[in-house]
Amino acid sequence: MSEVKIEKLRKSYGPVEVLKDIDLTVENGSFVVLVGPSGCGKSTLLRSIAGLEPVTSGSMTIGGKKVNDLPPAQREIAMVFQSYALYPHMDVYNNMAFGLKFAKTPKADIDARVNEAARILQLEPLLKRRPRELSGGQRQRVAIGRAIVRKPQVFLFDEPLSNLDAALRINTRVEIAKLHKMLKATIVYVTHDQVEAMTLADKIVVMNKGRIEQTGKPLDLYYKPANLFVAGFIGSPAMNFLTATVKQGGVLVLSDGQELKVKLPNSCGPGDAVTLGCRPEHMTLGGSGTFKLNGMIDLIERLGESGFAHVRLPSGQTVIAEVRGDPGTSSGQTATLTFDADHLHLFNAEGQRLD
Repeated sequence: MSEVKIEKLRKSYGPVEVLKDIDLTVENGSFVVLVGPSGCGKSTLLRSIAGLEPVTSGSMTIGGKKVNDLPPAQREIAMVFQSYALYPHMDVYNNMAFGLKFAKTPKADIDARVNEAARILQLEPLLKRRPRELSGGQRQRVAIGRAIVRKPQVFLFDEPLSNLDAALRINTRVEIAKLHKMLKATIVYVTHDQVEAMTLADKIVVMNKGRIEQTGKPLDLYYKPANLFVAGFIGSPAMNFLTATVKQGGVLVLSDGQELKVKLPNSCGPGDAVTLGCRPEHMTLGGSGTFKLNGMIDLIERLGESGFAHVRLPSGQTVIAEVRGDPGTSSGQTATLTFDADHLHLFNAEGQRLD
């Protein structure tokens, strides 16, 4: 498998620029996930790597070889799409073997590759079935098998689990993670589901409006988001945000007038507008935290042992706190949320992280 290196990549459709100065290195054998909201450019970037979209400018190499002008067939990549794109009249064996037959690969080699992929993906009993006789998860495994038999340098996945139901998505996600470890493959994976990204990736690339907002290990992005966008995108439910103003002596005044004493960086001065962030699991109903917020419970989402309380503050803003077991409260009741300075994130007026 090989490294993918992208430098100063730009992609425009007429006057509309959809990728802006993308710099990204996908290390050999790594699992990199591209995430971001719809329209952020993640699928366009993946298709550019595949050669399905010509780039406007910049450089792209795979295994040290520049591929900007190479057609998809010569880039030694294999792509798995959101739709399975299987031939309905062919059985599983021939669906996986079709590309190899088209490339005039010797029959003995085709048999060996297809049988090996079927063994890895547990498709051996299904080789004579046609797509209509398979479940959604089995069809997606066939599509992955079709990619494996090509022995590519890089695997590209474009939201491969979107068409599966919740249970199948979890099962197939586990299978893809196992497959990566088994093959030690270089994988670039696109998804809009940040939970998928957190569980699969060695490295996450968060994109927004055609730019890369932050790149890093999943927990690095979770605990140290570079800006408000990443903080709000990574994590489910999203991080709670509270606006505040810096007062003399390093005191923060919230929009409801409450004052919080926290350690501020030297770059913060009296009158500066800042945003405080706190994740739901670091806010509790009641408890003994240093800081307190009072509000009314609008809803408690019960998810079994844990759940989430949606609390409306006097300002009208809603914040979310994780609850464990039976909180002993219900919708319409008043509640006090507590949290500690150790779990706060601070952002400046431009939305950039302050340490």
